[in-house]
Amino acid sequence: MSKERQPSRTDANHFVLTFENNRLASELFGQFDQNLKLIEDRLKIDARARGNTVAISGELGATNLARRTLDYLYDRLQKGSPIEASDVEGAIRMAQAADDQLVFPALEKKAKLSMGQISTRKKTIHARTPNQDVYMRALERSELVFGIGPAGTGKTYLAVAHAAQLLERGAVDRIILSRPAVEAGERLGFLPGDMKEKVDPYLRPLYDALYDMMPGDKVERAITAGVIEIAPLAFMRGRTLANAAVILDEAQNTTAMQMKMFLTRLGENGRMIVTGDPSQIDLPRGVKSGLVEALEILDGVEGVSIVKFRDVDVVRHPMVARIVRAYEADGAAKTIATQANV
Repeated sequence: MSKERQPSRTDANHFVLTFENNRLASELFGQFDQNLKLIEDRLKIDARARGNTVAISGELGATNLARRTLDYLYDRLQKGSPIEASDVEGAIRMAQAADDQLVFPALEKKAKLSMGQISTRKKTIHARTPNQDVYMRALERSELVFGIGPAGTGKTYLAVAHAAQLLERGAVDRIILSRPAVEAGERLGFLPGDMKEKVDPYLRPLYDALYDMMPGDKVERAITAGVIEIAPLAFMRGRTLANAAVILDEAQNTTAMQMKMFLTRLGENGRMIVTGDPSQIDLPRGVKSGLVEALEILDGVEGVSIVKFRDVDVVRHPMVARIVRAYEADGAAKTIATQANV
């Protein structure tokens, strides 16, 4: 612990943390101590704040998790990053995962919690779940990364954020964002407007992530200059994408031929990120998803990382995670019933 955080334990299940910066301590505890209440609820401990100190008591393992969570969040505040309830939730998840040794080493010396992060001039994002931490590390080290899992896990948002970070670092010269134009059975030719107007609705989530990571005027200028290109998958054919961060979103809706075509576009000093949810395939019946096939073929290939998110990684409203679990349970039950009738 640094001199900013001075714990004094009175027994195995009770200790007091003191934070020298009163303003940061107030932000750490949250308005009306809401952050402490969240930690109390999740870890089943008792946390009582008074001024710039908090007394923590409860089961030994849980109190240690609370200490680690608060220590990490205070470090973030010291570095100028504000915290919200979702950040508290994420810190708790990461502390629990590190304790269970479920992910890559997330503990530095002296049991200090360390999370992956992505930073641009506009925003810094910290991992909020163990698999997000694994994903961020994979994005840094691998040339081709697959982020697979349900909605709300951050797989697309983090991919775009990483691409923006690479562009700002000068590690790549451009960003290319793409999606297959297969949504709810619609076909581009039947939509009104020119090609840009037809395509934009499909690519809106990618735009949103870009504007969140970069100033709006810079995004507009980069798009106009071709530094950021947003295009449907069909436009990738015949190209070699060198010195670029290339993202394919909603990849479960690619055919096997489309996926192979896309993956073989990778050029020198290129990085590719493929995201999708194999449980949400909108292809015609009988057409195998190119994403599903690629995961089978490329598993274990050098330079390829596959990160699979689960319902516990959902970082949207807690109801989203419950909805995902309910649908997965229903799908599993239907599969069992189908097999039983064969």
